[in-house]
Amino acid sequence: MQQYKPLFTDPSHSGTVANSQACLRMGDLDEIGDGTHLLHFTMLGLFSFREMTVGNAIDFWLDFLETVGLVPDHVTIHPDRLVEWTPLYRGRVPIVPDPECMWSDGSISGYCTEFYKDGVEIGNIVNPLGTCIDVGFGLERLDMIVNGTPQDDALGTLCETVMTIVESGYRPGNKEQGYVLRKLLRRIHKMGGTLDHPFFKEEVERQKRLRAKYLRLRDRHSEMGPDWWFDTHGIDLSDISESMEE
Repeated sequence: MQQYKPLFTDPSHSGTVANSQACLRMGDLDEIGDGTHLLHFTMLGLFSFREMTVGNAIDFWLDFLETVGLVPDHVTIHPDRLVEWTPLYRGRVPIVPDPECMWSDGSISGYCTEFYKDGVEIGNIVNPLGTCIDVGFGLERLDMIVNGTPQDDALGTLCETVMTIVESGYRPGNKEQGYVLRKLLRRIHKMGGTLDHPFFKEEVERQKRLRAKYLRLRDRHSEMGPDWWFDTHGIDLSDISESMEE
């Protein structure tokens, strides 16, 4: 929703847009392989600026889910909005109070209601500033539930994500997408996986060089902490320690 922030905060603007956007969520890195979490996925979004109401958004998404044969097992609502929003569902779905149903990006926040199926959140409706709508549903999760499409294991997810980033034109580096790519390549190597691509081979060799460098310097700088090693030499001590235990 970042590209729409000026519209959310402009009280003179009204309108509604929808999109399908590729997302990379590194916060789920330690969750992949559980059958529900993906690093790279497609988000179906609906954004309304002082035009649609929460009730409109609920009706739209329940109708959409019904067309693909999916009825949520339950939805959650923040207790502060329970009285106001419960009637909007009109008894169509069980409702569970959840004090975690809040969203914020640091500057814009709002209450939300979340949709669940088979114990997995499949999407949510956020009410930013109390006047707008920000909806997100994960396409791959919907596909998994509707069609029974199995999610890859952790290594499969990592390799698929790496190739998606590479095919988008990025190279391993020290900043932004390049840093994310390098981190994922390192994770594949740490997990004992492999990838038939020059970038992976280069990262394996780079890790060998960093490990040798650490072994050469560690006695001289034994008092230095992880931040110094990373900032000065690009050495992540967690990677080094794990490789030395193998």
